[in-house]
Amino acid sequence: MNGNLSAVQSLSLFTPELILGGTAAGILISDLVLKGREARPKLLVYLALSGLIAAGAFLFCCGGAAPAGLFGGMVSLDLLGTFFKGFFVVVGVLGVLFAALSDEVDRERVGEYLALLVCLVLGMSLLATASNLLMIYLSLEFVSIASYVLSGFKRADKKSSEAALKYVIFGAVASGTMLYGLSLLYGLLGTMDLAAIHERVAAVAARGATAQVALLTAIVLTLAGFLYKIAAVPFHMWCPDVYEGAPTPFTAFLSVGPKAAGFAVLIRFFFVAFVDGTTGSGPSALPWPELIGIVSMATMTMANLVALTQTNVKRLLAWSSVAHAGYILMGFVLVTGEGVHAVMLYLCLYLFMNLGAFLAVMAVRDATGSEEVLAYKGLGSRSPVVAVTFAVFLFSLTGLPPLAGFIGKFYLFAAVLHKGGLFYYILALIGVANSVVSLYYYASVVRAMFLENARPDAPALSIKPAYVALLVLLAVPTIGLGIYWHPLSQLASASLSLYMGP
Repeated sequence: MNGNLSAVQSLSLFTPELILGGTAAGILISDLVLKGREARPKLLVYLALSGLIAAGAFLFCCGGAAPAGLFGGMVSLDLLGTFFKGFFVVVGVLGVLFAALSDEVDRERVGEYLALLVCLVLGMSLLATASNLLMIYLSLEFVSIASYVLSGFKRADKKSSEAALKYVIFGAVASGTMLYGLSLLYGLLGTMDLAAIHERVAAVAARGATAQVALLTAIVLTLAGFLYKIAAVPFHMWCPDVYEGAPTPFTAFLSVGPKAAGFAVLIRFFFVAFVDGTTGSGPSALPWPELIGIVSMATMTMANLVALTQTNVKRLLAWSSVAHAGYILMGFVLVTGEGVHAVMLYLCLYLFMNLGAFLAVMAVRDATGSEEVLAYKGLGSRSPVVAVTFAVFLFSLTGLPPLAGFIGKFYLFAAVLHKGGLFYYILALIGVANSVVSLYYYASVVRAMFLENARPDAPALSIKPAYVALLVLLAVPTIGLGIYWHPLSQLASASLSLYMGP
């Protein structure tokens, strides 16, 4: 570990983030300079893609740098952060491509959209590497504010404006609750640095019942901000409305990027500050794994039951996204390297299958103008490639072999069962039961596509070739990683080596 570096020393190691910030500024300036030119949207898309790819290239080149604390320890440079930053770059590239394809993003305002999207990637990178309570809060707000704006990007659409307003209200409540929790933590421990908190938390917990209750209260309140970001119960109610009202390209991005950023900061916050990396345990007086385990069970159960009643496919996938947050939390509550490894692997697999599912929704919506299940009737004969790839993504989200989703859930359930104990056996049983329930509503869409005929007055489908090509591109890893996933698993394991043992 190189220790904490000064601001000047940190700049050379902060290059990917500087590139992202420069790209966002460059998009805004280019948008003004090129205003009125027909080629402006394409040029802005190329600029956004170039910036994201350049940031990814620097990540790849500097990924082996020795761990260090940048800017006096505010931000961590380590393999865990590099793993998630690379993840966000991939999501950002796909997000830009989705925006370029969709009719929902106004061509006249595409510069604003792309600049905000790149800013979101920057904010998520900072959130995943923040190692100070203040930096965690500022990064979370950075991500949230950009998300609010993009959720209401369709200004003429009342549903989009309503969704953005709900998002802001829920976000303000969660943010205020989290800030109070962070202030309690600082008051109890006298530091905002996560590593320093780790050194002091056991001594504070040993002071007696009053200190233990205060510490647990601070953790629970802080947890509110994290649960809001990953859309877990009870901070999930914004999710269906925002996903339905926001432009579909951003909904797809929101379902993967900020959710992964929320899990990244959860991992860093709890496993750096409250878990012994050697023994895989934390202060015995703080039952936060059990608390989050209950949240996990409630999240997946409630979301899957509500999803059964949905007739809007976009809203159905929103509830599905909430349910998957519950599944992923299963690995987090184990307080082991095996559990966190399962979380990281699942997030990578989830990227392809969930973005693919939303891309299919975008393709059908642009062709039919509808997001209802009725619009998918007869899709198997009207657009076979879209129907088949959408079915692949849905079955992968269910967790059926030999698709990537099966591998992700296998690692999660195996980690839970390996942990052992009645609580964890119940957690695994509820997870399996919910996977079975989810098959029903995913299969209802597949049934409409292949077993039901389209209405006589249904409009002819004209799917853009670029949609078809990108769907196939996402379907390949969804199938391929279900057969051979070992390199991705090794990468996730290597990223955890600094923080915890197996």
